[in-house]
Amino acid sequence: MKNLSVSFLLLFIISNYLYAQNDNIGQIHGNFQIEAQYYQDDTLIGAQALPEHFGINSYSNFNYTKEKFSAGVRYEGYFPPLNGYDQRYKGAGIPFKYASYNADIIEITAGNFYEQYGSGLVLRAYEEKNLGYDNTFEGIRIKFNPYQGIYFKCLIGRQRNFWNYSGLVRGIDAELNANELIGKLKESKMQIGLGGSFVSKYQTDQDAVYKYPENVAAGAGRMNISYGKLNFSTEYVYKANDPSFDNGKIYKHGEALLINATYSQKGLGIFFAAKRIDNMSFRSDRSASLSELSINYIPDITKPHTYSMPAMYPYVTQITSEMGMQTEIIYTIKKESKIGGKYGTNISLNYSVANNIQKSPPSDTSIIGVDGTLGYKSDFFALGDEFYFQDFNIQINRKISPDFKTTFMYQNLTYNQDIIHGANNKLTHGMIYTNAFVADMTYKIIKNTAMRVELESLFTEQDYGNWAMAVVELSIPHFFFTIIDQYNFGNPDNNLRVHYYSCAIGFNKGAHRFEVGYGKKRAGVICVGGICRAVPASNGFTLSITSSF
Repeated sequence: MKNLSVSFLLLFIISNYLYAQNDNIGQIHGNFQIEAQYYQDDTLIGAQALPEHFGINSYSNFNYTKEKFSAGVRYEGYFPPLNGYDQRYKGAGIPFKYASYNADIIEITAGNFYEQYGSGLVLRAYEEKNLGYDNTFEGIRIKFNPYQGIYFKCLIGRQRNFWNYSGLVRGIDAELNANELIGKLKESKMQIGLGGSFVSKYQTDQDAVYKYPENVAAGAGRMNISYGKLNFSTEYVYKANDPSFDNGKIYKHGEALLINATYSQKGLGIFFAAKRIDNMSFRSDRSASLSELSINYIPDITKPHTYSMPAMYPYVTQITSEMGMQTEIIYTIKKESKIGGKYGTNISLNYSVANNIQKSPPSDTSIIGVDGTLGYKSDFFALGDEFYFQDFNIQINRKISPDFKTTFMYQNLTYNQDIIHGANNKLTHGMIYTNAFVADMTYKIIKNTAMRVELESLFTEQDYGNWAMAVVELSIPHFFFTIIDQYNFGNPDNNLRVHYYSCAIGFNKGAHRFEVGYGKKRAGVICVGGICRAVPASNGFTLSITSSF
């Protein structure tokens, strides 16, 4: 803690000195963020207060730049972590620090950094505060651009694991942009990009039973082609055998295929995505689980819903076995037409589905998935017989008048909770079928002052039954006021038909935002891109402050 105080004192002195000077000696910029909650026990909804009653997550970034040089640090403090975040974050420190120099054709970074190769199937390091997720690398990264259209990246480092760093990851990525490289293609309507990646991890084998591979490699190839209104991209990954906690210690290789295709023109957009995932857990520690020490990232191809009821049952990417697809059509009905109305109408149709892959016994055993064996074999394009997820939704956005706009949405969902949450989870209820409805209306009262009313409902005969929700939000210059009530009116237990009410008031101006609230929150799951965090029920006051400089 003494070293931490000295570090902050130095940063304070440096920042004040830099602000007092001109741009010739560089600039310092950054941000602050505090998320806090006071917890109260509420036995009716299952909310338990922390022993300290308070939970605080705090972050601050300081970045210095001067010409081709940049450096920075990030402070984090959890006193203790908010409910639902891993308690191993408890404490304070500076887990992220870096120095970087960009000399035109080469850029070198030492310290901490985030990185992504291709779509992330083989390597992605990133941060997502809402999930408590941060797998930053600590090491050295080099970016090299020897010739126009040719790009190289390489890295070596360890991964963040709460307040420590562990594992050893090495990676190299190459990308070729044909239109930049070949003069005759610079003005072509067809854009062509090719890329490839190689990533390996090292971990010693000290197991008394199994002989684990100490070096595990994964290779990927990708392609992106666009012509006019069409775009097509694909990436394939092959990973060597990597027995781990995730896959039940089997020695099967891993594979992944991701395909994206889009078509767009004025008033019409079509999107299609498909993926196949087979044994693609890739961590720098074979014993890690959940969100710990993931080297790669499996993109989610289901729609990320922003409304509460459609988002009540989010999909969690199944990194060991998954086949899925998503398609979306966005169409704008012309203005001044009978159906489109004076201002036009936007319609979005979306459908996504996920299933397991087909599995059959490997040659060395008659049982699928036995630890210490090849586990199973699988035909590449064969679907399994276990259904995971299906989401059909339609959303209509229409402006009624200059002061009144609306959004209406319907969702039909099928959700295999035993698979997505884990069959051993006591909160699972098998297959869940839901229908959700949303009406979102915003009326501009006067200039810069508007009221928004959001009405939602979800109907299901499974899990906790039917829900209804109402939101009223008033925004005026620099202030907003929000009242929310979620009502579980269909709970099979009459005593648990609870109102989850909350209210908040906030102030924002420029890069500064302040919000304070009070209320009850139901237990649930927050997901971003298929990575999720369980959120326990809570009752209490909340505080949120963000500021940038």
